[in-house]
Amino acid sequence: MSLNPTVLLVIALAPLFGALVAGLLRNQVGRIGAHTVTIAGVALSCALSFHVLFQLAWDGAEPYNANLYTWFQVGGISAHIGFLVDKLTAMMMVVVTFVSLMVHIYTIGYMDEDPGYQRFFAYIALFTFSMLMLVMSNNFLQLFFGWEAVGLVSYLLIGFWFKRPSAIFANMKAFLVNRVGDFGFLLGIAGVLYFFHSFDYATVFAHSDSLVGKTLDLVGGTPWSAATVICLCLFVGAMGKSAQVPLHVWLPDSMEGPTPISALIHAATMVTAGIFMVARMSPLFELSETALSVVLFLGATTALFTGLIGIVQNDIKRVVAYSTLSQLGYMTVALGVSAYAGGVYHLMTHAFFKALLFLGAGSVIVAMHHEQDMRYMGGLRKYMPITWITMWLGSLALAGAPGFAGFFSKDAIIEAVGEAHRGWVGSYAYFCVMAGVFVTALYSFRLLYKTFHGAERFVVDMHHGHDDHGHHESGHLAHAPQESPWVITLPLILLAIPSVLIGWSTVGPMVFGDWFGGAIHVAERNDVLKELSSEFHGPLAMVLHGFAQPPFWIAFAGFVVATYIWLFNPAITAKFKAALKPIYSVLVNKYWIDEIYQAVFARGSIALGRALWKGGDVGVIDNVLIDGTSAGVGRIAATVRWIQTGYLYTYAFAMILGLVFLLGGLWWVVGK
Repeated sequence: MSLNPTVLLVIALAPLFGALVAGLLRNQVGRIGAHTVTIAGVALSCALSFHVLFQLAWDGAEPYNANLYTWFQVGGISAHIGFLVDKLTAMMMVVVTFVSLMVHIYTIGYMDEDPGYQRFFAYIALFTFSMLMLVMSNNFLQLFFGWEAVGLVSYLLIGFWFKRPSAIFANMKAFLVNRVGDFGFLLGIAGVLYFFHSFDYATVFAHSDSLVGKTLDLVGGTPWSAATVICLCLFVGAMGKSAQVPLHVWLPDSMEGPTPISALIHAATMVTAGIFMVARMSPLFELSETALSVVLFLGATTALFTGLIGIVQNDIKRVVAYSTLSQLGYMTVALGVSAYAGGVYHLMTHAFFKALLFLGAGSVIVAMHHEQDMRYMGGLRKYMPITWITMWLGSLALAGAPGFAGFFSKDAIIEAVGEAHRGWVGSYAYFCVMAGVFVTALYSFRLLYKTFHGAERFVVDMHHGHDDHGHHESGHLAHAPQESPWVITLPLILLAIPSVLIGWSTVGPMVFGDWFGGAIHVAERNDVLKELSSEFHGPLAMVLHGFAQPPFWIAFAGFVVATYIWLFNPAITAKFKAALKPIYSVLVNKYWIDEIYQAVFARGSIALGRALWKGGDVGVIDNVLIDGTSAGVGRIAATVRWIQTGYLYTYAFAMILGLVFLLGGLWWVVGK
C-alpha cells in the first residue's frame, strides 16, 4: 500500500490557499470569510495528516519519497520539489497542523477587536504552509525554502503590531539572529553539495559513509573532518531556529507578538524545526562524535541556564518563553546522546502542553484587559475555572509529574543522558538536566500561584481604571475578570487532553521501540535507547518506577519550595532577593548577553559602518575620486585661463618663446 501524492499536495497547499484568500481578498471576504477559509484549510490539512499517520502506523503503508516537480537542472545537479513522508514526517505533520488548528480557532476570540484580523489569519495560515513544506521536503533545497519561509513569516508575526517600537525591535532582532544561524545552515548545505553532488536526502544518506576519512582545509592548512564541519554548520542553523545558547536571545523578545503566535512559533512549529532537522540528518551526525558532543554541551547549557532566568520573570508570557528555551535544551541534549527518538518524542509532547500554557496565558491576559505582569494578578481561579484547571494540567506535564505526557519524554531523555558514556560533557549534561528538573518545577508552580492563587492583587475600579491620558493603569481593571469565551477555552481543553494522556500509548513504540524505522539512523555504539529498552516494561511500570527515581523527588522539592514561598509566604521573596542579590542581578539581567551583543555587534557594526563611510565613502570616493577630480580640472582650468589673456603681444611672445625652444631643441639633436 502506498500513500496518495494528491493527498500530500492538498495537506501542504490547503493552508496556502486559505492564506492567499484571507490576505489578498481580505476586504472582499471580511472577517468571517478570512477565519472560515483559513480554519477550513488547516482543518483539512490536519484531518488528512491524521489519515496519513494512520496509514503509515497501522495500515502498513510504505514511506513515500518522490519528486513532483523539477525546478532546475545544471550539469549533474538537479533541484526538485518533492515529498518524503515517513513516520517522522507524519508525526510532525500531525503536531504542526493540530496545534495550528487550535491556534486558528483561539485567534477568533483573542484577536476579536484587532483591526488587522484578516491579515493575522493570512500570516498564521502562511506560517503553517511554510512549516509543512519544511517537514515534508525530500531534499536540502526545499528544506531551506521552508526554513527561510518560516523565518520570514515569524518576522511578520512578531512585528504584527508594527506601531509599537518594541515589536519592531523584537522582529528585527529575531530576523538578524536567525540570519546568523541560516548562514551556517547554508554553508552546511553547500558542504553536502560539494561532497555528494546532490541535494536529495535519499542519495546523501545512502552514501553518508563516503564522508568517513574526508577532510577540509579551513584554517592554516589544518585538516578538519568533513563530517564534523558539515554537521556543525547544519547545527548552527538549528541553534538559530531552535534558540540554543548563544543564539537564544531573540525568543523571549518575540513575546511582543500577539499571544496566538507565541503558541504557534514557540511551542510546536518554528522552534522545533532545528530539532526535527538534526533528527532527519541523523545519518550525518552519527559520523561525528565531535559534533554530537558540541550539540550535547550547548543543549545542556541551554536547558539549565535559560530556565534559571524564568524564575525571576514577572511577565507571564516571558516565564513560558524561558521555559520553552529550557525544554528545547532538553530536546537538543537528547540529540547529542544520539537518542533522536527521545528528542522528537519530547518535541511532540512538549508541543501540546506548551501550546496549552501559552494559550492559557493569553486567556489570562484577555481577562486582565491585556495586563501581563503577574504581580498584578492572583486569586484568578474563582473567576476563570477552565483556564485555571487546564493551566494546572499543562504545568504538571511541563514539570514531569508521573503519568503526564512530559514525564515520559523528559524521564526518557534523563535516563538516556545517564546511560550515555560521553566523558566530562556527558557528566556536565547529566548535572544540567537534573538541576533543570528542579528549576522547571520552581518556575511552573510560581506562575500558577502568582496568577491563580493567593490574594487578589488587582483593583476592580470602574472610575479610575485609566490615568489622565487614557492609559491603562497596572492592576486597575474596569470590571472583574471573567472566563474567556468558548473559542478560547475549547482549544485549551483539546490541548489539555493529549498533555495528560498521550504518553501512555506512545512512549513504548516511539521511544523504546523501532517505530520510526529507517527515518532515524543510530550507530550501534551510540544506541542508548536500545540499551534502555530492555528495562522498559510498559508505561504503568515506568510511572510506578518514576516515583522512586531522583527526577521525581527533585521536581517534588521544586514544588514544595515554590508552594512555601509563593503560596504560603510570599513576603519572604524580598528577603531572598536581598540575600541572593548578586545571583538575582545576574538572572534579571539575563547574564548581560543582550548588552554584550548590543555593545559588540550592534555598536561595533555601527562603528565599522561609520569608519567605512568617513574613511571610504567621504574620504576616498567623495574627496579624492569625485571632488578631487573636479578640483583638479578646476586648477588646470585656472592655470590655462591665466595664459589666455586676449592680448596680441602675449600670444606673439608665446610664439617667439616656442620658436626659441624649437630651434634650441633642433640644435641640440643635430649637434649630438
